[in-house]
Amino acid sequence: MDFKNRVLPEIRESLTSLPLFRLPDDLAIVRQSPLPQALKSEIVRIIDRKITGAGNQEMLIKIFEPVQRDETNLPVLLWIHGGGYVLGHPNGEQSLCESFVKAANCIVISPDYRLAPEHPFPAAIEDCYAALKWIIGAAEEWNIDLSRIAIGGGSAGGGLTAALALMARDKGGPPICFQMPLYPMIDDRNVTPSSHEITDLAVWNRANNLAAWKMYLGEHADGDISPYAAPIRAKDLTGLPPTYTCVGQLDPFRDETIEYVARLAQTGVDVEFQLYPGCYHAFEHVVPDAEVSQRTRNGYANALARAFQR
Repeated sequence: MDFKNRVLPEIRESLTSLPLFRLPDDLAIVRQSPLPQALKSEIVRIIDRKITGAGNQEMLIKIFEPVQRDETNLPVLLWIHGGGYVLGHPNGEQSLCESFVKAANCIVISPDYRLAPEHPFPAAIEDCYAALKWIIGAAEEWNIDLSRIAIGGGSAGGGLTAALALMARDKGGPPICFQMPLYPMIDDRNVTPSSHEITDLAVWNRANNLAAWKMYLGEHADGDISPYAAPIRAKDLTGLPPTYTCVGQLDPFRDETIEYVARLAQTGVDVEFQLYPGCYHAFEHVVPDAEVSQRTRNGYANALARAFQR
C-alpha cells in the first residue's frame, strides 16, 4: 500500500493541497510564505519582549499569560517552535501557545531563536538555553513558580527541547520539572526504517530532512556530533525530567522517537508516549479540525496540565 492510502481518511485529502518544497533550493520561498492567521484569544495576553540571547545578541521572545491573573506564582512553559532548524517563528504557533495557557493556567515563553544555515549549531540551542536562564531572572517580575518550569516543542522544537534537557542537566540547571518533545527531530544519521519510508507527499520527508540536518550542523557535519545537536547520540539519559511525547506512524521521526522513549524508560525516567496510526508529520496542525488532531492536541495539553499539578 502506498503512503497516501495508508493515511487516515480524515486527514488524507490535505496531502494533495499541501505546498511541496525541496530544501535547500526553496528555503527562501518557504520563509516568505505568510504565517497562518490566528484568532487572538480574549483571555490570553501576548507581550513581545527583547532579551539578551547567546553571545549578547538581542533576541525576541513572546510571552503568553492569562489576562485574568493575580500575583500568584504560575508555572511556565518554554515553548520552542519547529521548522527543521531552518524555518519558523514564534508567531506561527501563537494559537498553540494560547491553548497551553488556557489548558494549564500557565505562562508560555517562546523564543525567536536563530536559524540555520545562517546560524548553524550551536546557535539555536544556545539561544534556547539563554531563554531558559532568562526565566530565572524574570521570575519575580512575571510571578513565575520556579519549581514548575517545563520545556516543549514540536519537530525541530522537540529536538531542541530534548537537547535543552540534556544541557540543563549537565550544567546543573535551571531545574526542569517536565519536558514535552513532540515528534522530535533528534537523529542526524537518517538510518532508521521510518527515515527511509517517508520520501514524498508529506509535510516533512527524507530529502528535506537530510538537507536540513546538513544546514543545521554546518562545519560540524563531518565530525563528532554533539548530543546537544542530535540528542539521540547522548550516551546517558539518566536524570532527565518526566517526559511526554507522541508521533504519527507515518512520520519520518517515528523510529527515533520510539528509540528515545525506550531509552528514557530503561533509565528510569517516567515517560508517556502516544503513537497515532495513519498520521503523518505535524498532522494536527495541517488538519486541526479532524477528530484525531483534536485528540492529539488535547493529549499533550492535558499532559502539561497534569505535570504542573504534580
